[in-house]
Amino acid sequence: MASSPKVLFGFHAVGVRLKTTPASVIEVFFDPTRRDARMRQFQERAKEAKVKLVEADGMRLAQLAGNHGHQGVVARVHAIDIARSLDECLEALPEDEPALILVLDGITDPHNLGACLRVADGAGVHAVIAPKDHAVGINATVAKVASGAAETVPYLMVTNLARSLNELKERDIWIIGTSDQATKSIYDIDLNRPVALVLGAEGDGLRQLTAKTCDELVSIPMLGAVESLNVSVAAGVCLYEALRQRRPSQG
Repeated sequence: MASSPKVLFGFHAVGVRLKTTPASVIEVFFDPTRRDARMRQFQERAKEAKVKLVEADGMRLAQLAGNHGHQGVVARVHAIDIARSLDECLEALPEDEPALILVLDGITDPHNLGACLRVADGAGVHAVIAPKDHAVGINATVAKVASGAAETVPYLMVTNLARSLNELKERDIWIIGTSDQATKSIYDIDLNRPVALVLGAEGDGLRQLTAKTCDELVSIPMLGAVESLNVSVAAGVCLYEALRQRRPSQG
C-alpha cells in the first residue's frame, strides 16, 4: 500500500472500502447528529472492521471532502494497489476470458467518469483507458459517484490515445467506436471476442483521429426525439450487450 493517504466520502465509496480492504482505512469521520438507520449500520460495519471512528461537524466534513456531498461520512485511507499498466491488466486475464476494455475519449466531468467506472465494474471490464490531456483524473467526487469502483477498476491515463489503441490492435483486440453516424448498431456485431469499446464525450463524440483509429464504428439505436445518451448510459448499453453475448460461453 502507498503511504500517502487519500480521501473517500459517501456511504457507498467508504462502505466498499470497509468491505474489501478494511486494513487500508486509517480513520472514518462521521456526523454524530445523523442518527438514522443507514448511519447506525455504517458505524456498526466500521466497528466490526476495527476502524477508528471520529466525530466531526458538517463544516469539518465538508473541508475534508472538498464539498458538501459527503452524506455525513468521510474516510482517510491508504491507496490500494491495482494494475497500473495495460500490460499488467491483460497479463492477469485467464486464457479463456476475452479482454473487455472501455476507452473514454474526452470525458472531463467527474460525475460522468464516476458513473462510467461504476458501470465498468458491474460489467466486469478489465481496464478503462483515457487520454491524459482530454480527461478527468480520479478525485474524491469521482470516487463517490463510482461507489467503490474507482478502487477496483484500473483507470489508465495514456499520453497518446491513438498509439494505445494501435497497441491494443497488436494484441488482437478489436477496436469498436461509437458514432451517431454509423450504419451498424451495437447489436449487429460480435462482442464475444477481445474488444475495446470507445466512447466519446456527450455532444462532441469521438475525436477525428480516435474515430479513424477504430476498426469499426457502431451506433446505439435512438427511437425518440433525444439525439444521444449520457456517456455513462451509453457505456452501460454497450458493455452489457458484450456481457449478454459472452454469458453463454461463460456457462
